[in-house]
Amino acid sequence: MPEAIPTSAGSAAAIPRPQVPARTPYARFAWGVLGFNLFVIVWGAFVRASGSGAGCGSHWPLCNGEVVPRAPQLATLIELGHRATSGIALLLVVGLVVGAWRTFPRGHVVRSGAAWSGLFLLTEALIGAGLVLLEYVATDTRVARGYWVGGHLLNTFLLVAALAVTAWWASGNAAPSLRGKARIAALLFAGLAGVLLLGISGAITALGDTLFPVSTLAEGKAMTFSPTAHAFVRLRIWHPTLAVLVGVLLVWVAVVAGRAAPHPAVRRSALALLALYALQLGVGVANVWLLAPITLQLVHLLLSDLVWIALILLTASALSAARDVAAAP
Repeated sequence: MPEAIPTSAGSAAAIPRPQVPARTPYARFAWGVLGFNLFVIVWGAFVRASGSGAGCGSHWPLCNGEVVPRAPQLATLIELGHRATSGIALLLVVGLVVGAWRTFPRGHVVRSGAAWSGLFLLTEALIGAGLVLLEYVATDTRVARGYWVGGHLLNTFLLVAALAVTAWWASGNAAPSLRGKARIAALLFAGLAGVLLLGISGAITALGDTLFPVSTLAEGKAMTFSPTAHAFVRLRIWHPTLAVLVGVLLVWVAVVAGRAAPHPAVRRSALALLALYALQLGVGVANVWLLAPITLQLVHLLLSDLVWIALILLTASALSAARDVAAAP
């Protein structure tokens, strides 16, 4: 029942107050699962950047043929730690799926989000296993490794998206609808595609920085523009260019979404998206200038995930509240 608010004449008018999203125990758990998976993703990047991908050899799920390796090296501990946290993430997502079925009725959008989260976590594990079993780890420079790394990044972003919308909907936010929102939906999906493409190019560029390190900017420039440069190295040119173009697109997306759906949740997501992307560009410049130290690589990856989450929540909130407008700022 809406709360009755007294009028100046002393009577009561049933004026509904704005609905506040509910932070139920399940919603808090869902946000926690998202946060833990971000930690696992960053730890996985540390495995790659530190050259520890072969720490368990070409064995999966065992580590060097053992459940608990004896006298492990540092690389083995790093890789084993990533596998352990990935296992915890799997258990948490199983809990997310079970909780969705126990908490929400049949057909509820939270059930769909949780189910997709479970699916993408399974494919994430399979891709990780493929990288190990095919030995696309450590110092391997085969071009095919780039395709696997790109596919891994794509799946990771889809997993993060599913976890984010599950937590968003579990917090009481409405499900999106495309009815009457064709233009704004097309622009939002273009932004999502742009960030996905940027993320894939960034993942392969980071791989190139790990496999082909340089000690000076001049050496890096000479290597990048060499006619015999490896495909991973040549992306050092295109990734920053793509980052600027995607940035322009995201400004357009944020402005149009704000006009199409003048709602507090949309404005917050749009502002978060722009602020995070600006910070991401700054960290990217520092990463190039300082020759890609591991710490900045990890911060750069975390920010890319946060930018993606902000764009996902902007899309979810805009499509649940938008009135269609011309796709122009």
